This record gives sequence, C-alpha cells and structure tokens, in this order.
Amino acid sequence: MASVEEPPEKHCWVCFATEKEDRAAEWVSPCRCKGCTKWIHQSCLQRWLDEKQKGNSGGAVSCPQCGTEYRIVFPKIGPLVYFLQQVDRVLSRASPFAAAGVVVGTVYWSAVTYGAVTVMQVVGHKKGLDVMERADPLFLLMGLPTIPVMLVLGKMIRWEDYVVRLWQRHSSKLQIFSGLLPGMGHPQPRIPVEGGYGGDHLSVSRTLCGALIFPSIANLLGRLLFRRVTPNLQRTILGGIAFVVIKGVLKVYFKQQQYLIQANRHILNYPEPEGRADGTFEDDNENSGNE
Repeated sequence: MASVEEPPEKHCWVCFATEKEDRAAEWVSPCRCKGCTKWIHQSCLQRWLDEKQKGNSGGAVSCPQCGTEYRIVFPKIGPLVYFLQQVDRVLSRASPFAAAGVVVGTVYWSAVTYGAVTVMQVVGHKKGLDVMERADPLFLLMGLPTIPVMLVLGKMIRWEDYVVRLWQRHSSKLQIFSGLLPGMGHPQPRIPVEGGYGGDHLSVSRTLCGALIFPSIANLLGRLLFRRVTPNLQRTILGGIAFVVIKGVLKVYFKQQQYLIQANRHILNYPEPEGRADGTFEDDNENSGNE
C-alpha cells in the first residue's frame, strides 16, 4: 500500500508558532502564498490588519509577499447602524471642504474688516464712515478685501534690487560720489555671486507684516512730517511716499555696503605653529619615535 504523506506542519509567519504548540487556535490561508508563509493565525492576522489599516476598517490590505488582496467580510448590521455608518462617511468626506470654507470665510471677512479700518485711518474716522455708508454694499464687499491684497502685491515689488544692480553696473561712472559714498567708482577685487550678499530673501511673514502695517506708518509719518497739510488723505499719501523713499535709500545703501564687504573679502593663510617652518616639529617626532 502506498504511504499517505502527512500535510506539512502549519507555521504562523507573524508569531512563528506551530500547529502543535497551539492546537486550539484558528488558522487561515488568506492568499496565494505557499510553504512557510501560507498559514497564519486568525488572531495574528487581525492584529496585523489593525496596524496596516490604522483605524480605516474599510481599507483594502494586500499580502506583503504575493500581493493578493485579503477578502475581508463583516457581519450583517441593522438599518440604524448602516444609516449611522453612511452619515459618518459623508461627514468624513465633507469635513475638509467645510474646514476650507471656514478658513476662506475667515480670511475674507478679516480682509473686509482690515480694509474698512484702513479707509478710516487714511481719510479720517468720520469721513471714512460717511464714505462707506454712502457707498454701494456690493462695492464695499468687493473693494474692501482688495486693499490688503494690493498692499501685499505692492510690497512684493522689490525696486531697491533694480536700483542696486544699476548702481553696481554704472559705479565706474559715478566717481564724483566717491567722497560721499565709500567704494563708489573704485574697481573691486572680485564680483560676488548675485544673491550671496543680499541677506534679504523674500519672506512671506515679513512681506505680510510690512504690507499690513504700511498704512499705520504712512499715517504716523504724515502727522509728524506734514502737519500743515490739512486733508488727512493727502497727508497720509505724503507720509507713505516719504517712508518708501527713506526706507528705499537706506536699503539700497545697506545692500551696496554688503556688496562691497563681500567683494573685498580675503582668505588668510593657515597660521602654522612656531617651529613648524624650520622643521623643529619633524625632528621632535622622529626623536619620540626612536624612543
């Protein structure tokens, strides 16, 4: 009689336990794998699925060896549980869009409020309120949010960099100003790499803060420098122009000085210790090696 071959012993590829070690355990072969990776404890597979799904019980999971997608079935649920499950799925999918809407609405109404405050600050409190009360509400809802947007866009215009490049390009022709501005008109040892000396990279936070605080600074400088100008609007405009000019001149001068510092950079020789040049250290090393 032909001998009947016994089936190979089952091994769990998660906990490495055998069938003999735990005969009461439930085994499952969920994929096309053969050999030692064919069988796995039902409990071990359940824990492994929990780790892979990370709370998403409906997510598909495949075998890491053969790539077969596991067939997962759930017990039948009642109509109330099914309804609650569908509601939970709808809320999970809609919540990102709702959150985005809340953020956009918050930013929009913040821009409207900022625009209204800026109008009252520039033209005056009473006159600003009177202008906004007489204006069309739709115009206000569309126009006021553009005020911070235009301020940010204006802040992003870096006209000082263009002036600095013109300055550096035609500095040889401006020797007449060499006494007033050090380094003007003199040839430089080297030309630094563009951008390696500026130190003023476009920063979102710096641009946003500078743009939003600009009307307050313009109003303050207008009150300090142009007190005799009666209309508040003209005084604020003059203060803004003065601030832009003063800030631009200082920034151009600062960038040019940074350029000169980098152009005249020099690398020193490595300072050798005393006695290295005449070979004293070499003789000491040889003597210590002989000892």
